[in-house]
Amino acid sequence: MNDPSTGAMQNFRAVGPPGASSGEAGLVLLYAEGFLGLPAAFPLSAGPLTIGREPPADLLLPVSAVSRRHAEIRLYRGQWLVRDLDSTNGTLVDGQRITEAVLEPNAELRVGDAIFKLVERGGRNYAAYGLDGRMTRGSERATKAGTSLVGGLSMDQIACSLERIATSALSVLILGESGTGKEVAARELHDKSGRRGQFAAVNCAALPENLIESELFGYKKGAFSGADKDKPGLVQAADRGTLLLDEIGDMPLAAQAKLLRVLQSREVLPLGATKPEAVDVRVVAATHRDLSRLQREGKFRRDLYARISEFPVVLPPLRDRKEDIYQLMRVFLSRFGRPELAVGFPFMAGLLHHDWPYNVRELEGAIKRAVALATTEAGGGVVLGEEHLPDSVRQAILDYAQGAPTARAEAPEEEELRQMLDEEGGNVAAVGRRLGKARMQVHRWMKRYDIDIEDYRGQGQLAQGQLAQGQLGQDDS
Repeated sequence: MNDPSTGAMQNFRAVGPPGASSGEAGLVLLYAEGFLGLPAAFPLSAGPLTIGREPPADLLLPVSAVSRRHAEIRLYRGQWLVRDLDSTNGTLVDGQRITEAVLEPNAELRVGDAIFKLVERGGRNYAAYGLDGRMTRGSERATKAGTSLVGGLSMDQIACSLERIATSALSVLILGESGTGKEVAARELHDKSGRRGQFAAVNCAALPENLIESELFGYKKGAFSGADKDKPGLVQAADRGTLLLDEIGDMPLAAQAKLLRVLQSREVLPLGATKPEAVDVRVVAATHRDLSRLQREGKFRRDLYARISEFPVVLPPLRDRKEDIYQLMRVFLSRFGRPELAVGFPFMAGLLHHDWPYNVRELEGAIKRAVALATTEAGGGVVLGEEHLPDSVRQAILDYAQGAPTARAEAPEEEELRQMLDEEGGNVAAVGRRLGKARMQVHRWMKRYDIDIEDYRGQGQLAQGQLAQGQLGQDDS
């Protein structure tokens, strides 16, 4: 750990674009050098609580660039307020220097070279989960059989839920934005189910409407021109196993009706067949769409929804679980053959400041890029820095810690926010610049108004964004 009594706050160079405690608030550690010597979370009382390097501070933070009395946090009229105590290096909220500011849920607080986020509930529960995946002494993960879902408290709770119902016959609906890990969760459900058949996945959005029936249910020889032999469909391929219907929200209504019949009868009728064939399939559906809204609009069948949603699971976006970024980064460094690479504070701060619109898949692409750049550099002892970050991340940190922009005092009306998102093609960062607010704040307003960002991002823009990040577009890992 760096000497906490010396050293200015690390910053970015100017770069251009290329349980019982469930109700307890807390500051959850996102990153600090020497984090193994720090609590993973600080539960909060009403305060005021002083954050500082040494006693008599209430929350001790022996980290580089933290002043003896650095900041104060307190609960005032139901809101958490943070105030800088004339610290040497300043206090930042969502990347902007503040004198005093409201901390909203998931707001990022930087004190010296330590970065936290505020949670309104479960503050003490977060303290059991270390940034590197290890549990604190005396604590155990909720899931008992291990998991491929990487992360701390929130992912452990999801893994535990999947573990509990894995051997049941319940149909599971996995909801989450693109890139949050829906297929990973579905595969984990299958692996723990004990079902002897295989795991099969179909992207409903990628199947042409005129081919959905033959792809799902198969066909018999002679059923149509070119059908020169029998072909089993994807449903039969998953017999005694698990079938993932990915992006089921994009399935046409005609195909929905045929799928419903299969789920009700547990039989499929291939094209050209005269007798149905029995199948034993565990169905898992996944989508980033708002199925409730699609039902209201008549675009998704209510009876099909009832069939596929016996046990819904919601995967949070990466921006809501940034305490997992360090652990995910380490997993990806190992996956790409460079587990020994060290990371500098500016690199981690850049990862934490970005809102990751394409979630874990985008982070994986960013780490793959960083590994490729580090591999081409001469000499040993490479430390990943801001120069290894993708252009989109570096662009987002250009104004980091440079002082707050002129910002509007109140939230925009829903209609105004929707108009801005429409004009900017779903670019949250651009909307934030227009409002003089950090992207994280725009996301909070969107959540308040129940705005689905996918309504404003065209599929072409999505593909372009993934390509720009170096994505392979494989699965929601």
